[in-house]
Amino acid sequence: MKINFDTQTLEINPSGDNYLAVMDGKRILVEIIRVDAAQGRMDLRFIELSESDSIRESVSKSVYVSSDMAKRWVTINGHTLMLTKTSGAKQGVRHDHAGGLIAPMPGQVRSVSVSVGDFVKKGQTLLTMEAMKMEIRIQALKDGKVKSVFAAQGQTVEREQILIEMEE
Repeated sequence: MKINFDTQTLEINPSGDNYLAVMDGKRILVEIIRVDAAQGRMDLRFIELSESDSIRESVSKSVYVSSDMAKRWVTINGHTLMLTKTSGAKQGVRHDHAGGLIAPMPGQVRSVSVSVGDFVKKGQTLLTMEAMKMEIRIQALKDGKVKSVFAAQGQTVEREQILIEMEE
């Protein structure tokens, strides 16, 4: 996924359980330490990699994220950046993103039908949410195993927030 902020472009791609960010030729591995969706806070570790994938520098930061569906604002160390997605946007009824099932719009989680380690079948409802007085069922796109569950009943979620992560 490519994201623009100010005059720079940041490319972010999944890399195992983490993400690999590339900007201005620098490669940075981003580890998600903790997510507090209620406060819009994420604790991340940024690891700058050399060309041989050895660690050049590592720093941990708390970031705050807010969204109005079209744009995202990320605040790090008191500085806020507005991010806009330039590619990789999902359209239609698919709710998958980088191995995770995402919220198609802001809403409230009504039920979570699976737990970490559960094996699921394609089409099985994993989670239901309510948005704009509609019930939305997030279903498995293929057979697999639930790797992580990032949402709980009653939780309010944002558009494109990862709800459940799957593995084959």
